[in-house]
Amino acid sequence: MFLSALLDAGLPLDYLLSQLQLLNLPEPFSLRVEKVLKGPIAASQIKIEIDPSYHSHSRNLEAIQTIITGAPITEKVKQTSLAVFQRLAEAEAQVHGATVEEVHFHEVGAVDSIIDTVGAALGLEFLGIERVYASALPMGSGQVQSQHGILPLPAPATLELLRRAQAKVVPSSAQVELVTPTGAALLATLATFEQPAMTITGLGVGAGRLDLPWPNILRLVIGEVEAPVLSPMVQIETNIDDMNPQLYGHLLNRLFGVGALDVYFTPIQMKKNRPATMLSVIARRVDEAAIAHLILEETTTMGMRVIPIYRFEAERRLQTVQTEYGEVPLKLKLLDGKVIQASPEYEVCARLADEMNVRLIQVYNAALAAGLSLI
Repeated sequence: MFLSALLDAGLPLDYLLSQLQLLNLPEPFSLRVEKVLKGPIAASQIKIEIDPSYHSHSRNLEAIQTIITGAPITEKVKQTSLAVFQRLAEAEAQVHGATVEEVHFHEVGAVDSIIDTVGAALGLEFLGIERVYASALPMGSGQVQSQHGILPLPAPATLELLRRAQAKVVPSSAQVELVTPTGAALLATLATFEQPAMTITGLGVGAGRLDLPWPNILRLVIGEVEAPVLSPMVQIETNIDDMNPQLYGHLLNRLFGVGALDVYFTPIQMKKNRPATMLSVIARRVDEAAIAHLILEETTTMGMRVIPIYRFEAERRLQTVQTEYGEVPLKLKLLDGKVIQASPEYEVCARLADEMNVRLIQVYNAALAAGLSLI
């Protein structure tokens, strides 16, 4: 339903399919989207069709990680997808009394769940969605048949995921599964369970498979937040005293690639008077899991501190101005809808200075002068 809503909101099916084919899954598959009616409401519904001569594989976390990390897709899509499956594996391990390594995905290890998860990460990136918010989730009841036998609803892994995310839920009279483990893992990893003030710019409606007494849909509302906005953030920190310092530059670039807003290193002293480095990352909560996964992957640390914080943000906008040296993008800072500051993009100014064989400050000041008329 999440992926269907992204497609309904403007994610091109051809782009989605071309990116998913880069996963090189052993099961041949195709995608198509249909317009359906759920009650009186029209919605999009994705159809994942797998070659019937192939059987869906039961995979463990390592196998899924190998598929995703080996694909030539963007770093942010990789890390977001990996974080979703990592969180799901941890929940499954908890409820079944196993280790993450022992967890074997059945339903969610199938090709359609990999498509759902990686497709969601692709859709969010393509549509430029920076933050995800979710309303309270409906809790169905009853039972569901699974590879583990008959399980109560909500499924144990679903409840564990929502507990860890401190998700808001509401009761429902439905005797069916309304939130699947995959859906819960997506929201637990990506979403903050609150509603922001924003100006609506887009809408997507995704249809579920079941026909219920009410429209079985998921609505994706896309918008721009008003400025200034109080944004939910996290500060992720860890102290490292046993890593080659040459690796920190590579780490910094990768962290920015998966959504970090600020990364900095602080020299500290640790036990036995060892010189060490405190790694600090400021990020949106939606990117927390992907960044934490990357830190564990790229550093020697065994864990990190995660501190919820808030950040006031002014509205920002990019606008290109013409100068005697060429076009330069300006980063505009807005407050109450008015431009109060304009900053030329340094990299573009530096490139133009080299090309025109002039001093960098000349190009920078020319762009700044052009930006004054916007303030």
